Amino acid sequence: MLACWKHKMKSEEEDKLTTKDGTTGVVAKFKRVCVYCGSKTGHNPAYSVAALELAKLLVERQIDLVYGGGSVGLMGLVSQAVFSGGCHVLGVIPTALSRKELLGETTGEVKIVSDMHQRKSEMAKYADAFIALPGDLYFLFPFCIRVMSLMV
Repeated sequence: MLACWKHKMKSEEEDKLTTKDGTTGVVAKFKRVCVYCGSKTGHNPAYSVAALELAKLLVERQIDLVYGGGSVGLMGLVSQAVFSGGCHVLGVIPTALSRKELLGETTGEVKIVSDMHQRKSEMAKYADAFIALPGDLYFLFPFCIRVMSLMV
């Protein structure tokens, strides 16, 4: 079960969540979630399944998506599924990656930024919470450091 634990205080928008193992916690009703995932689907088909399951949960809960902006790989799967489900999708991609990761038709709104630092900053600016899916770890560590710095 995917559970998004609260990162920004929104006391008027809280609910209790009980997970399958019986633990409970306070969960915010997020409006926008940033999903970090790769521009490739990976070697394990379970990665694609997890990406589509997450997209389904976002749509069911009417949560908008902020993501890395690519139209390929796991990014493409999540963004297309969330957009097809009627939620707003905002992709943030640096100019240097736009030729490589924006192939064919884009999904939702795409914001092209100057570099990776601005990409991470913009993604954090628009998101209420963050989820990382399996895949390319190149971006994950610096992204987690950036998110943690915003929480201090």
